[in-house]
Amino acid sequence: MNMQVTEVKIYPTEDDLVRAYVTIVLDDCLMIGEIKIIKGTTGLFVWMPSKKQSDGTHRDIAYAINTETRNMIEQAVLTEYEKVVAEGDPEAQRKYKRWQRA
Repeated sequence: MNMQVTEVKIYPTEDDLVRAYVTIVLDDCLMIGEIKIIKGTTGLFVWMPSKKQSDGTHRDIAYAINTETRNMIEQAVLTEYEKVVAEGDPEAQRKYKRWQRA
């Protein structure tokens, strides 16, 4: 049985580098938050949650342990992001600002 992304919530930002924060749900039972959509030199990519260490490096908190799962997550996240951007969803921006204050 393959794991599926069953929900994706996009919280766009007005930042040039971090284009959005994302929360996903896997198989309707596991939520992963603090995923970022980053604008890189070759386009958009998905940055899984990590914690900045005192030495400036980052330690991954949640990540896919194989390429198939990583690709599935990236595809679901970037597809939903493109929909939100195309729709110009101002409500998603307001939700993100409320979520950030919580």
